[in-house]
Amino acid sequence: MSSEFSRRDFLRHSGAAGAAAFIAATLSACSGGPASTGSVGAGTDKDLITAVIGYGNDQSWDPTQTASAFAMAGINHVYEGLLDTDPISREPYPALATALPADPNATTWTFTLRDGAKWHDGQPVTADDVVFTFERILGPDNVLAGNFFKSWLQEVKKMDDRNVELVLKFPFPDAAPRLTIAKIMPKHVFSQAGAWDQAKGGKAVGSGPYRLTAHNPKSNTSFEAFDGYNGPRPATVKKMNWLTIVDAAARVAKISGGSAEAQIADNIPYANVEQLKQQGLTVEGGKGMNHMFLMFNTATKPFDDIRVRQALHYAIDKQKMIGVALKGHGTASSSFLNEGHPDHKRASVVYDHDPEKARALLKEAGVSNLTINLMAVNVSWIADCLPTIASSWEAVGIRTTLEPQDTAALFTKMDQMQEYQVVAAASNPNQFGMDADLILHYNYVPGGLWMKYAHWDGTEDAEKLFTMMDEAAKETDKAKRTELIHEYLDFVAEQAILYPVVHNELMTAYDPKKLSGIRAQPYPGINLLQAKRT
Repeated sequence: MSSEFSRRDFLRHSGAAGAAAFIAATLSACSGGPASTGSVGAGTDKDLITAVIGYGNDQSWDPTQTASAFAMAGINHVYEGLLDTDPISREPYPALATALPADPNATTWTFTLRDGAKWHDGQPVTADDVVFTFERILGPDNVLAGNFFKSWLQEVKKMDDRNVELVLKFPFPDAAPRLTIAKIMPKHVFSQAGAWDQAKGGKAVGSGPYRLTAHNPKSNTSFEAFDGYNGPRPATVKKMNWLTIVDAAARVAKISGGSAEAQIADNIPYANVEQLKQQGLTVEGGKGMNHMFLMFNTATKPFDDIRVRQALHYAIDKQKMIGVALKGHGTASSSFLNEGHPDHKRASVVYDHDPEKARALLKEAGVSNLTINLMAVNVSWIADCLPTIASSWEAVGIRTTLEPQDTAALFTKMDQMQEYQVVAAASNPNQFGMDADLILHYNYVPGGLWMKYAHWDGTEDAEKLFTMMDEAAKETDKAKRTELIHEYLDFVAEQAILYPVVHNELMTAYDPKKLSGIRAQPYPGINLLQAKRT
């Protein structure tokens, strides 16, 4: 089965070169765009939650091929995996399946589908739907979700109408939470000619607690509780209306004041946190992988030299960046993983601000009079960080020009393999999951777009890293696996091909007088499956 999914589709529907770039494009509260209002007077309707999402809603709604922050958050309310995960703890729980795997270290997992599970059109969920979905994910053209499965999942077999078997290439305990990425889709709907394009455009038929009732890409998407849902997390309100407002002022206004229409908004600008708190709103942050990274073109000298890449990281005054640009809502990177991650350990190379070391490395590499054009996404918080990078590099003798631009434009150039020196953008693989193997496979995967953009794919060092990652994934002893993970994280830090500068905090605001059960996510979007109107 061909997925008919090109690299151009990936750029468009995952927001320019994957979730990282999409998040970069939309994390900004000031990136412009329509400020549609949706339904007026929602603040008084206790059967309705009105949410403001600070990301665009014109990306793909195909669960197997999207990294859209808006769409992924919505998909979690509309579709189910065999297993799903709690949005905060990320612990797996049975969703369409009736139980977790009995033996996490087994190489075959058998799942029984929930009795009476139905699609939103009333048809029953069957094993054929599960096989259909996984065939698409494991297909040769799947450039997004497939990266999270192909290394360890051999195939999915139908045993009978309600039972399926997953055949693993080797024991892989992290597979259980990984299954939430594979949202099961109805074969009778999406096997039809042109259906995948319709999925990209917003057609959604799931088995989850909410069904889509309207989808207006430039303004809003509305949901209604699905009466036929009999799963573990039923809808808590009858209706939801999610507004897409990427403009900061309009988004904050929608949740502000006594006549506020919305009860919750994500992607709150740091400058508005205290203002909203003073109005009685709860504003909470989620710390996770969200970060600004630098990516180097290793095919262009002198960025093929590890010493130059390291020097440019050492030169950056990260504490100044955190104080000025992030208003204290950030942490200097000490590993590829954020400091709150269970597998975090300070890397063998940590790029604390050290201009003398930066100068020494440049001298050792024989580099002088270096001029850098730093291309970057024009996301507001990224743009706020750029002057600190420029001044830091200037301080060690590097003439720097800044070229922030629209994310789609920037990564179109990358897709065309146009020449560049260094790129600054944002990433947050936590949308997909938490384990280190998943996070690294987001950026560092053989044949992956990021590796091609960095011109690192196929190099001896890249092959060494991929081998290290494979060895860690196959290790079933937890302590040994953790040790192997730290070894490849050290190697990633040393190489500094695509590497974080700072990790920042994502802010969510809600009205505690009107909503309960809210938990701020450390990744874009919201989850309202346990929220209630009060």
